[in-house]
Amino acid sequence: MSTIHKNQASILSKLGINALNPMQEAAQKGIAANTDVVLLSPTGTGKTLAFLLPMIEKLNANISEVQTIIITPSRELAIQIEQVFREMGTGYKANCVYGGRPMSKDKIELAHTPHVLIGTPGRIADHLRKNSFDTEYIETLILDEFDKSLEVGFEEEMSEIIRFLPNVQQKILTSATQEIEIPSFVGIQNPELINFLSEKKSQLVLKKVLSPDKDKLKTLVDTLCHIGNKSGIIFCNFKDSIARVSDYLADHEISHGCFYGGLEQKDRERALIKFRNGTHRILIATDLAARGLDVPEIDFLIHYQLPLKVEEFTHRNGRTARMHKEGTAYVIQWKKEPLPDFINIDEVEHLQADSLPEPSEWKTLFISGGRKDKISKGDIAGLLIKQGHLSGNQVGVIELKQDCAFVSVQVRNTKALLDQINNQRLKKKKVRITEI
Repeated sequence: MSTIHKNQASILSKLGINALNPMQEAAQKGIAANTDVVLLSPTGTGKTLAFLLPMIEKLNANISEVQTIIITPSRELAIQIEQVFREMGTGYKANCVYGGRPMSKDKIELAHTPHVLIGTPGRIADHLRKNSFDTEYIETLILDEFDKSLEVGFEEEMSEIIRFLPNVQQKILTSATQEIEIPSFVGIQNPELINFLSEKKSQLVLKKVLSPDKDKLKTLVDTLCHIGNKSGIIFCNFKDSIARVSDYLADHEISHGCFYGGLEQKDRERALIKFRNGTHRILIATDLAARGLDVPEIDFLIHYQLPLKVEEFTHRNGRTARMHKEGTAYVIQWKKEPLPDFINIDEVEHLQADSLPEPSEWKTLFISGGRKDKISKGDIAGLLIKQGHLSGNQVGVIELKQDCAFVSVQVRNTKALLDQINNQRLKKKKVRITEI
């Protein structure tokens, strides 16, 4: 077996993946053999791993400078890519930079120059203007979900970044959208197109729920009761609408998280963590959550407010029924509300008068230590099982960050558990553990 294949087998083993899917195999071959590549594949099909594997083969361990830049439209996607890269355990260093956090934190991390820099267009452009790192060895540029970056207004920053990188030899663009235009400033012509969008055989079921009232809040709760104890996203168009829906669900004791652009970054991250680990089965979100986020396969989504564009409708619906799994998208429509031309649903769902969804049995704990403290997921599980006297199936998803960690636990009395495990040592660090 070649060294490349040995390395790849080791990486896949660390990620808990048995084999690459057909899109990832095609991407690996296409990126290895071509200078410029456009990769089109639905959300949730593993595009991150598809471009990271061939990219790693081009890195030079003897050069302690940035060699690859990965640009993403959102902070969450940048964080997600960094997380995947770290879990691959390649020995190469990656850092993530984005707006909404102090530049001083970036400066500390960039003092030990990473091989791979991941970030949002605005923050990466800032660092290039400040000469925060040497650009001489940057030969690979990856524009992940590049059309979304353009859509949210980053064209000027992206154009500027490309002008700062004269030695780039390869450009890789990814998208989950079929109809794409590559701007001239990207500087590629006749790229290798790897298109797996047509390969998606969606199992999505579209249903319409009619609301007797213009105010659709009661119908929303009735819909959630009808759906039952499943995982899903409620889409709104504005953060004010999210606040109103959130208050109404809270009044009816329906547990949920919120996700939109105006939230503090810490709150956005924690909302996604609690949604991923099952503490919250429901996430109320704007179209910021429609793509590019690492969230689990969901059972349903609800268009509480109708999308304004066909692209928004498509990307929202792409959050469920992924990878040939089934899912349902509900459109809540006031009986006098016209549907956009791109929404064509004949089937009307007649709601059953069911009880409220049950609260989740999972709770999320914050741990004040992470990778930099040499803490592993095994250490955290060990603490909970040995000191906290939990069984293995009471310990859920563990997310390990650089300076902290989060774990879901299935326990009724959180206070009793915290009394047993708070201020205990993990490795050499005494950690603070709290419920969030």
